[in-house]
Amino acid sequence: MTNRPNEPWYSCLPSCETRVPCGQGRHTVRWDAGQLQLPEHPDAEAELVLAALGGEKAGCVVLAETWGRHASDVSVLTVGSRGPADKIAVSWEDVEAARQAGQHGGAAGFASLRRSPRRPASAMAAPGARHRQLQAETDRVAERNNDIMSLLALGDGFNLRLAGQVAAAHADSADASTRSVLVTAITGRLALIAEQWLGIDPDQVVVSLHDGPGWGRTELTGRAAARRLRVSLPPSWLARVWACGLALTARHLVVGVDRAGWPDARVLAVRAPGHEPVLLDVHDDRDGTDDAPHWEV
Repeated sequence: MTNRPNEPWYSCLPSCETRVPCGQGRHTVRWDAGQLQLPEHPDAEAELVLAALGGEKAGCVVLAETWGRHASDVSVLTVGSRGPADKIAVSWEDVEAARQAGQHGGAAGFASLRRSPRRPASAMAAPGARHRQLQAETDRVAERNNDIMSLLALGDGFNLRLAGQVAAAHADSADASTRSVLVTAITGRLALIAEQWLGIDPDQVVVSLHDGPGWGRTELTGRAAARRLRVSLPPSWLARVWACGLALTARHLVVGVDRAGWPDARVLAVRAPGHEPVLLDVHDDRDGTDDAPHWEV
């Protein structure tokens, strides 16, 4: 009954927007219904063609490309905010400073390689290839760092939605390494929620992935330092519940979505570990301009 597959994961999220550097000013970037939109660049594809012919690529278009590169990048789940109590503030000035530092760092690093003692001509080929390989790797690291900084600068609202998009892309994955990242991602976020929900230490939260029908289980075991909150949730929980701001609503842990929608939804929620879940009708009475909805029963 929960997490109906025909309902997009983002059905419980309103649109959000921000202003980003583009050219000599700032332009609006908007997220709506699972898509990143560039309202001030109605023909972004044509701009890409012009850029390929030697023109300058607009900042908004570069940002959209960055978003696209990481829309299914599972490592995105290891960065960014884990919730309202874990804010990450990155400004566009920080992004530019990091980009400049990366450029200078790469140049300095390879300048030092060029100052290495001369080798016989017969030994030059391998080091040259190695230098090119190192340069390529440095460029990849710098590009990824720039990407992540730019995505973080979009703000928590966009990063919440990007994490949801990534999690949804991998919700049905059978790959062991991907599932391990999903477990880590859910654990980090659920640990902060459990601290609010039960007052339990975040280190005492143990998460596993639930496969098959149903929503999973919650259980509180042990005492004192040995106490553990054991939670089994479907991989889709990260996108459908956490990314939509539903995880802790009316002092209940939300474990599934029965009827998705914004500003009204119906969720499956657990009052305490080991209890059977109940259906709650929830509503967001904000105007949708915040980073995430603020759900109330």
